Amino acid sequence: MDDWLRAALDYVPRWIDFQVQHLDQPGCSIAVAHKGEIVLEEAFGTANLSTGEALTPRHRFRVASHSKTFTAAGILKLKDRGLLRLDDAAGTFVQGLHEEAAAATVQQLLSHSAGYVRDGADSGYFADLRPFLTAAQLREELALAPPLPAGQRFKYSNHGYGILGLIIEAVTGEHYRDWIMREIVGPAGLSETYADIGLMREGTLASGHSTRLPFGKRLVIPGNAATADLASATGFVSTAADLARFFSQLAPSSPAALLSPAARRDMTRRHWRDNESTLERYYGLGTISGSVAGWDWFGHSGSFAGTLSRTAVFPAQDIAISVLTNAIDGPAQLWVDGIAHILKTFEKNGPPAAEVADWAGRWWTLWGAVDLVPVGNKVLACPPALNPPLSEVSEITVTGLDAGLITRAPGFNQAGEAATRMRDAEGEISQIWLGGVRLVGEFAFAEEAAGRYGA
Repeated sequence: MDDWLRAALDYVPRWIDFQVQHLDQPGCSIAVAHKGEIVLEEAFGTANLSTGEALTPRHRFRVASHSKTFTAAGILKLKDRGLLRLDDAAGTFVQGLHEEAAAATVQQLLSHSAGYVRDGADSGYFADLRPFLTAAQLREELALAPPLPAGQRFKYSNHGYGILGLIIEAVTGEHYRDWIMREIVGPAGLSETYADIGLMREGTLASGHSTRLPFGKRLVIPGNAATADLASATGFVSTAADLARFFSQLAPSSPAALLSPAARRDMTRRHWRDNESTLERYYGLGTISGSVAGWDWFGHSGSFAGTLSRTAVFPAQDIAISVLTNAIDGPAQLWVDGIAHILKTFEKNGPPAAEVADWAGRWWTLWGAVDLVPVGNKVLACPPALNPPLSEVSEITVTGLDAGLITRAPGFNQAGEAATRMRDAEGEISQIWLGGVRLVGEFAFAEEAAGRYGA
């Protein structure tokens, strides 16, 4: 592993831990893979607020629409084997569909351009109000004309991926869950991943949680509903580490043999732009893609009752990041992007030089926390509450053991002023001064503030 990556991975958990507390989230599990191998895996917070159970990396999460990427990989494997073509019509395999729905191609279903209804007339299963749809119910809803013509635009459809699951069953003669576990999950080497909750025979499921409003507190959502014949769209259960491993294998340059390189290129390239979104994002075949901090990525996100999750692969850097949160307002996307910003900062500046490495730490003032983060031959000072992290930084050039100069800073900060470390009688650093701003350690600050304002 490169030294810059090792240094970045040392800061990532400290930033995420602060963010979980700062945003009052129940919990978060993260994993980072480099060249297909897990190089960071940690969990923060609580698996269930009602019991206080600590969240661990081994807790399983409902990862919802990540399921679509597994399903797409299954379809592409069948294509690689010559058992179907992407321009085959859905009606070739699934009977009872409206003629327009039946005419949509497998590729249009994979890329969400078939014009299908998103979730049908009553999507209460995603709000934990009713059971997920069976194959018969799915066919019944898709016997109605689709809202839009096929091939017109990107239009997300869980029903479309339900049909892809039925196509897998029609081609293989097996139940979707059995085939996808044997042909995709197993060969990918995933020991903590299941195509639906009913297949989970070991491990503990992290509970989901509601938003805090309007209840005044977060409600615990079990998140244990079986997804019936929408498992191919939203049923999967997994861990951050398994998702990072799986998605790494979909990079076109990956040495993994799960799919052919041509199939991986087709899955991860940009087929459709989401023209109506303010975000610059695209959809491929079971993958979302975009760019963050100048790094191109592909991956997927997922939202189930009480959880939000996201995984992104950065092919040029050979890095995959997965973030799973157990609250419906969990900022999984923002945290994946934030981790990418941290990695890019260290890639650009390099690991900390020996003369600045011991400046690392978190310090407090009434205005909040400030992290000192050594990179290259300088020290960055930035509040960990910010996202992107390491943005709006002041740069400190170290000039002595405990002395430095703020050589770059935003106009409202202390550019050109001194940065000084103060030591106590035992020689331990007890204060940091950035210009005229005094910062102290967390416990010292808490004690000072409590004495001043009461607690």
